[in-house]
Amino acid sequence: MLAVGRRADVVAPGLLAAAALPSLRERRGAIVNVTSTFGHRPAPGAAHRGASKAALEHLTRSWALELAADGARLNAVAPGPTESGALAAAGLSPEVVEQVKRAEVARVPLGRRGGPEEVAAWVVRLADPAAGWVTGQVLAVDGGMALT
Repeated sequence: MLAVGRRADVVAPGLLAAAALPSLRERRGAIVNVTSTFGHRPAPGAAHRGASKAALEHLTRSWALELAADGARLNAVAPGPTESGALAAAGLSPEVVEQVKRAEVARVPLGRRGGPEEVAAWVVRLADPAAGWVTGQVLAVDGGMALT
């Protein structure tokens, strides 16, 4: 069973998609879900997070098939380690935060953590009507981490 906090990773996007469905169909719109590298890459201690993100990736692909006839598109972005306040907000000490960041960078082929603006740029690109031929995709924005 998924941990309580992880169920929201699946339930919330489902509720939002359901609420947006009339507008999606009317406007032939797009949804871009945000998953994680852990949705398709296992990691010790990340089983529940990975399972919830894998579920969201599967939902993204399934919804893309279900809504394609209506012209609606669904894609996802799967960020790797990205600079944010999440580690500190989790209650980790500054020393542990730096240790986690160093360990993450060591697994990223490009040798650094991503910036939130780098992830956001791909969300915007996938939502853009100019990407109208793209649906059901999960784009790893992770500095190559999914390759390792």
